[in-house]
Amino acid sequence: MIASNSLEDDYQFSYLKNRNKIHNIFFSFKIRLIMAVLTEKTLEEILSYLEKSINNLAKEAFGNLEFDGEFQLKNFLQNQFEIRLENLLIAKSSSIHHLESGMKNKIIQRKQKIFDQISKQYRY
Repeated sequence: MIASNSLEDDYQFSYLKNRNKIHNIFFSFKIRLIMAVLTEKTLEEILSYLEKSINNLAKEAFGNLEFDGEFQLKNFLQNQFEIRLENLLIAKSSSIHHLESGMKNKIIQRKQKIFDQISKQYRY
């Protein structure tokens, strides 16, 4: 014989389900509050550090010639740029997803400038 849930069991399950929803809503709201507002100065510092880091990485990569082709090397450097950028933003309690569009545009322009310089310097 299959035991049926009592009204009390049904109520508790429903209560826990709603409680989890409330917890998830509160938790996601709390995370948004924790994300810091990034200033232009801080973003400029991050981009300057990132530019030096990627230039040093490019110098090492071209010196070692461990890559089969230019395309593979370009992809590697661009992936490293994205990874390092996100790590630096997280260290400042921010994320690329939480930046305003003007700051995102500044990042895109700076990235293009960095990779144009690398391309001219190493002709990849």
